Amino acid sequence: MRSEPRPRLLIVSFSPLRSDARVLRQVRLFAERYAVTTLGYGEAPDGVVEHLRLPDDVVAWHKDRRLLATRRFETAYRASPVVRATRTLLEGRRGSYDVVLANDADTLPVALDLAPAGGLHLDLHEYASRQSEESWRWRLFVAPYYRWLLRRYAPAADSVSTVGTWLAREYRREFGLGPVVVPNAAPFADRSPTPVGSPLRLVHSGLARRGRSLYVMIEAVRAAARPLTLDLYLMPNDPGYLQELRELAADLPRVRFHDPVPPDRLGESLAACDVGVFVLPPVNFNYRFTLPNKFFDFVQARLAVVVGPSPEMADLVRHHGLGVVTEDFTAESLAAALDALTDEQVAGFKAASHAAASELSAQEQVRGWTRAIDTLAARVNG
Repeated sequence: MRSEPRPRLLIVSFSPLRSDARVLRQVRLFAERYAVTTLGYGEAPDGVVEHLRLPDDVVAWHKDRRLLATRRFETAYRASPVVRATRTLLEGRRGSYDVVLANDADTLPVALDLAPAGGLHLDLHEYASRQSEESWRWRLFVAPYYRWLLRRYAPAADSVSTVGTWLAREYRREFGLGPVVVPNAAPFADRSPTPVGSPLRLVHSGLARRGRSLYVMIEAVRAAARPLTLDLYLMPNDPGYLQELRELAADLPRVRFHDPVPPDRLGESLAACDVGVFVLPPVNFNYRFTLPNKFFDFVQARLAVVVGPSPEMADLVRHHGLGVVTEDFTAESLAAALDALTDEQVAGFKAASHAAASELSAQEQVRGWTRAIDTLAARVNG
């Protein structure tokens, strides 16, 4: 008996797909039941039937400044190098896909041009119009472009998702969208908490990006009265800033810098520690309401979690009893929170991560994507 052909799903993202954890979750979620084609930078993700690779020398964020300044937004979009390259890759494919999953606002207009038979789902990884609002240039030139893009094109998406509750509320208030929330949850890991170490072992993983104020963790280790170690697994996306952090910690042998670890091995490295730390000063809207991959990585590693008073993270820490929320975003506040922890409390927080690991795993949290894409695919054959 001939089996029914799998629905054709195109996943579009202007990012290096093999290192984009959120897009990889989408691919893994749908690759068994859908014929998945991807469009993005770098090598093809595992499990896809076809990959349309954007040229490495095309800069995804580049747009003509004069066109932005004169509010010629449609021309700025269509003339951008990444959109021109995308249209070349998709030439002759209008109507070729049952469903399109467009990642982030930048991919939306060119994805809509494909007129997928079942419809289009838009996944918004950040709050597009407020990503870098701490910069006056961004507020003056780039933010109006993204507000135009969302008002002009987002209503044409058949369904929408985003990464957190607060971002969903703001997308609803400002643009009238109704996103479902799909957090950046990590896959479930079958492991148990490790015993609490002496000294207490802190860990942080992520990008070496200046705006993230990573020095706060280093200065907290310096200021803390109790013995601590801090292991940093940082991506060298800003080598100059990473070198500044190394120099800042040069007199602190307890602060250790490690080479980046692939996502499928990161959990093992994190699990060798006790406390996952992330204190991110709210210099823009997205930082204020961040709910990043690393938070869920800490849970799957069965760590205690210490975060700043960022609402999304703080709500989950308190609800599940995962750890401690600092009073503010300073090194002094972080050091005080760490000094106040007892080994018994840390063990209890690690046990709470263990108890919450299934609920906070990708397997549970991605149901919003499953419902959205399956609903659109069902339109094709009734």
